[in-house]
Amino acid sequence: MSEHAETTPPSILIVDFGSQVTQLIARRIRETGVYCEIHPFTTAGEALRALQPKGIVLSGSPASALDQNAPTIDPALIEAGVPILGICYGQQALCVALGGKVEAGHHREFGRAEVTVKKPASLYDGVWDLGTDHQVWMSHGDRVVELPQGFEVVGTSTGAPFAMIANEERRIWGVQFHPEVVHTPDGARLYANFVHNICGVDASWTMAAYRNKMIEKIRDQVGTGKVICGLSGGVDSSVAAVLIHEAIGDQLTCIYVDHGLMRLNESEQVVTMFRDEYNIPLVHVDASEVFLRELDGQSDPETKRKIIGRLFIETFEAEAKKLGGAEFLAQGTLYPDVIESVSITGGPSVTIKSHHNVGGLPARMNMQLVEPLRELFKDEVRALGRELGLPESFIGRHPFPGPGLAIRCPGGITPEKLDILRQADAIYLDEIRKSGQYDMIWQAFAVLLPVQTVGVMGDGRTYEFVCALRAVTSVDGMTADFYQFDMNFLGRTATRIINEVRGINRVVYDVTSKPPGTIEWE
Repeated sequence: MSEHAETTPPSILIVDFGSQVTQLIARRIRETGVYCEIHPFTTAGEALRALQPKGIVLSGSPASALDQNAPTIDPALIEAGVPILGICYGQQALCVALGGKVEAGHHREFGRAEVTVKKPASLYDGVWDLGTDHQVWMSHGDRVVELPQGFEVVGTSTGAPFAMIANEERRIWGVQFHPEVVHTPDGARLYANFVHNICGVDASWTMAAYRNKMIEKIRDQVGTGKVICGLSGGVDSSVAAVLIHEAIGDQLTCIYVDHGLMRLNESEQVVTMFRDEYNIPLVHVDASEVFLRELDGQSDPETKRKIIGRLFIETFEAEAKKLGGAEFLAQGTLYPDVIESVSITGGPSVTIKSHHNVGGLPARMNMQLVEPLRELFKDEVRALGRELGLPESFIGRHPFPGPGLAIRCPGGITPEKLDILRQADAIYLDEIRKSGQYDMIWQAFAVLLPVQTVGVMGDGRTYEFVCALRAVTSVDGMTADFYQFDMNFLGRTATRIINEVRGINRVVYDVTSKPPGTIEWE
């Protein structure tokens, strides 16, 4: 048995053929209380040996199974003898691999469709009844036209006579639709049925179990060594720090580089929470003067980001050297940051999305990484934070960008403009919280525009800044839509900002979705 399999709970292997919704498959399976990992089809055989999964799910793909260089299934997956579920392209690839036939040029299906259950099958046993119709979400141009030996059609749709297929004896199923998307209302129940009843995996994937497993893993990795953690003040690095501290105590030291670009009172809250509430050794470096001095006169967004990134690394490195003797660097890297992106050709262009909270540091400082969150999605990190006892007011906070207010202050940055922005942002968030809408919003913030307009206050003329308010709804930040506030709320908030913040005389609301806009302004 592999070392990975020994340390991993009973799991499901998801083989990624490049679908945009592969991560949703993982989310659905984890929501059932079962651990799973995503691996590209190019390394699925290695993942099978390392993970020794109880079941396999084959994802969709933008490719065609008819292409000359179409992604293929490693024969070891089929020979493993564990249950297999093929989704869309996964179903087609299964059929091709087992001697069936796929064709293009038939009726395409994109969007909502209805499948009719023609025969009983273990996949939907207890979920769908014989002869019933159910809404699903389709996205295919090709379709199966000839089944491999031993398979039968168990469900059909208008555009896919082979919408659901099964080989009960070999425990292989294929569906042409996508159960992982919300537009397939019963999709989550189908995945639960597959992992629990077919694969026989219990719902043991809990944050309590993960916490215990990671504490043991951190202790094994670190031993008696010292760990330093770059604390950003955000949820990810904070949860990582609290978990590591629970594992190794004062062997951990956190370094909080205060770049002077945080929200109102945020630095004080971070320092108080870690020093006083958790008693975690913390070095608080107030580097705001250095950051603001180098940002002075810079208006290009990319230049500002690069300056902030470089100064953060330089400041962190200098503080780490003062501490001396640390062999390990802790980071709040999440699972979406480490999932390999798939090359549809299966060639050497397969890359890993490299994302580090303290980018560039591991290579420069010759340290081993401790990344206790690298198996988790964002909502799972929040669940772990609750398990660790972090306050809900902190766990539920909206995402905050690494460069901080620098990218919410388009154009040049000055201490005066940052103070104005902080006050406006605090009032906006206060009003959102008081109205009970904070948890309905993915991200909300104020932006101070490099534009001044004429206004009238009392009997005098003003010439002050414009403040833009932004609030969006989203699932993962990849796409977003503006939040539809009641106009009374916006009017009340604008009045408070203009009355209470000297330097702003006009407030506007941003109604741009992503795409075409981004969530942040820079």
